This record gives sequence, C-alpha cells and structure tokens, in this order.
Amino acid sequence: MDLRAGRFDGQMTDDAAKFSTSINDDKRLFYADIKCNRAHTTMLMEEGIIPEDSAKKILNALEQLEKEGINALDLSSKFEDIHMSLEDYVTNLIGPEAGFMHTAKSRNDQVCTDIRITLKDEIQDTILKIKSFIATIVEMAKENTHTLFIAYTHLQHAQPTTFAHHLMAYANELRRDCERLMDTYKRVDINPLGSAALTTTGFPINRDRTTELLGFSKTMDNSIDGVSSRDFAAEAVFDYAMLSTTLGKIADEIVIWSSYEFGMIECSNQYSSTSSIMPQKKNPDIAELSRGKSTIAYGELMTILAMIKGIPHSYNRDLQEVTPHLWNAIDNTNEILGIVHGMLSTITINKDRTEELAGANFATATELADVMVRNKKLPFRTAHKIVGRIVSDAVAEGINTNNIDNDYVNKVSMEVMGEPIDLGEELVRQALDPLKNVKSRTVKGGCAPIAVEESIKIMEEFLNNE
Repeated sequence: MDLRAGRFDGQMTDDAAKFSTSINDDKRLFYADIKCNRAHTTMLMEEGIIPEDSAKKILNALEQLEKEGINALDLSSKFEDIHMSLEDYVTNLIGPEAGFMHTAKSRNDQVCTDIRITLKDEIQDTILKIKSFIATIVEMAKENTHTLFIAYTHLQHAQPTTFAHHLMAYANELRRDCERLMDTYKRVDINPLGSAALTTTGFPINRDRTTELLGFSKTMDNSIDGVSSRDFAAEAVFDYAMLSTTLGKIADEIVIWSSYEFGMIECSNQYSSTSSIMPQKKNPDIAELSRGKSTIAYGELMTILAMIKGIPHSYNRDLQEVTPHLWNAIDNTNEILGIVHGMLSTITINKDRTEELAGANFATATELADVMVRNKKLPFRTAHKIVGRIVSDAVAEGINTNNIDNDYVNKVSMEVMGEPIDLGEELVRQALDPLKNVKSRTVKGGCAPIAVEESIKIMEEFLNNE
C-alpha cells in the first residue's frame, strides 16, 4: 500500500527511490520512532482528537512491533525511511485505522524528534564511557604519585614531574570533554514534536503532554525552528571531535613513549603487532590507528556544517543526510574511546628510564634559578641569565648536573654579575635533584604528590556527582 498515494499517479524510478531512501541509516531510530508514535497517539487519544478504540489498536500494534524488533519491518528501499515502514507495519496489522497515528504530525517533526531521542541516549552512553576511563586514570594516578617522569614543551625536556601528574592532565581533559557533552545534552533535550510540517496544526494538540511522555525537559518554542534546526547535531559532533582530539593526543604519546629512543613505557602485546619482515619489531599499531581514526569526526563535523549552511528555512531534504554523519562520528569516537582506555590501562611504565630522563638534560635548571630568587633575592631575569650560562658552559664542557656544584655556580655568577652568588652546596644539590623539584611544586595543580592527591580528590568528587 502506498501511504502517500494521491498526489502522483506514477511511481519514482527504482534508482530515484534507492537514491532518496534513508532506511538503512534510520535503523538506529527504530525504538525512538516507536516511542514517538506511542506518545503522539496517546496524546491524541487523551485530547479526544482520534477515537479511543483506534488509538488503543495503534498502541497495541506498536507494543507488538517493539517485542518483535526491527526485523519485523520491511526495510527494503521501497520505503523512504523507517517512519513509513513502521506505519506500513501498523497498517498491515490493524488496517486503515493506522492512519490516525499520523494525525497532526509530519515526518518533518517526527524525524527531528527521533534523532533527538536517540542522540540523548548516545550522549549519556558516551558520558558513562568517559567517566569510566577517567576512573581508570585516577586509579593509575594513585599508584604513581611518586613515579618520576619528564614533562616536555616543544617535545624537548622541560621539567621533572610525576607520571600521576601527567595522567591527571588526561583526566582533566576528558572531564571537559564530558562536560561539553553534558552541556550539549541540554540543547538536544528539547521536544520538536507538534511542529508538524512547519507551522504546527489546526488540531488542538497538547505539546506539553508529548514532551512529558517522551521525557524531554521542555518544548521547542518555534515550529519552523523545530523542523529545520540541526545545530544540535553539529554541536554534538563538535564535542565528539574534541573528545577525539584528546584520545588522539593520548595515543600519540603512547606511540612516542614506547619508542626505543624514549623507552618510557611498553605497550601490552594485546595492543601491538610485529612486522611482516622484521621479526624483532613490536609496533604500536593500535595507538597509531587510534591517532589516525581520531580525525574522522573532524570530517563529519565539516560535512554537517556545510550541509546546514546556506539552506533556507524550514525543512529541506538535505537535512536527511546529516544523520549518517552524526552516527558515524559517534560510533567512530566511541570505538577509539574504548580502545585507548584499554591500551592506556595496560601499559607498563619503565620507572628506571623515566627517573633517568627526569634528571637528565638539565631539566631541573628552572628550580636552580628559582632558588636564586628565593634565597638571594635576585631578579628572576638575572637568575635566568646565570643558569642559562651554566647550562651552555656545561654542555660545551660535556658535563651534566651531577658535576655542577656551588663553586661552578659561583664561577658563572662572577662572569655574569661580577660577584659570587654563593648558594651553598646543599641548596645547589637540592635545586638540581628531580625528586626535590617535584616535591616543591605544592601549588594547586602542581606535580607534588600532595597537590596531585588533591587533584585526584577533586576528580573523584566529579565522578561521584551523578
């Protein structure tokens, strides 16, 4: 039965029908579409707009379909979308009375509603996955508050830190990714149902009732906006793209840290492979693929933005093409999220190597300058100049921090400012000790164990705040 027969005598060509169908991409909307039709039919019955007997038949048919599952529908390309397929199912079951289900409703507002219902579930699912990853990172951090690590800027040795401190950077980035999704959820959680094609309807429907039945927080205020807006989809994909950025960065560092030159970690065999020709190789393939796949959401975002730019109000068929890109961005990012979670949680830290790097290459030089400022009231720029000269002279002479003592500091300070600074052996030794460097960074957000423990506590409060 052609549910829209009447306007045209003929049918679309087969290739045109296939070109216009969204049936495969709509499978994700199956349960949302049942929920949408159930709420709308219930409201129509309660308001006395359609016969109660007919409404109950429709509701029973929808209940039966929900039990049977999506395979009970005809998913061939003869139907443009899942909404028509679902209506065809109900029609075949109860006859023409199924047509009451579409009273005061258009596919325009129905598809928008379905997408929002489904996207709400998707966002909540991703939020739970992110929180699970953060919880894993927090547990790893607790075990590594005293594990020396080297922090980088420009991928060059910067200052000593701890592995826990670095892990908590991941946790805080992921928290913001989570909070972005939580904020976007508010703009997804608005009900467009009742907008009909674009101007609502002459039937006295109760939109607040369908909003209640569908579990939305509020009703959309403008019906044109209700059927034409897809900014919520673009915003959600932006959030997933940002989450992908965080995950890609973690994957990138796993690739770098696991290299022979860095030797800071070893990837689990579960997330590695070997070469087809070089038997000695252990390649971080899964980290590399995660890094590569993290760009996919960017492309989906640009595609959606290009689609929704420059089309007039209100509904245009172009909007049908938004949802496949929305779902792909979500699926791809969730897949990376699971992989990176598992991969990071199973790495082995080479603590001897990370401790060695934390004290190498004059990474503690900044603290030596700070000691001069704190203990000798020297302007920081002067202290910076002295320490910079100490490092350049030491590099030229082929010596490291173990060879720098109070006499060496005095020699350079004489050259720079004409007098010895005379910090004393103990202060010089403490300043150049990576562990003491780390423990001195007790400022909120710092790398000292006590500061990291505070950061962990704050993160646990976030995770426990449902």
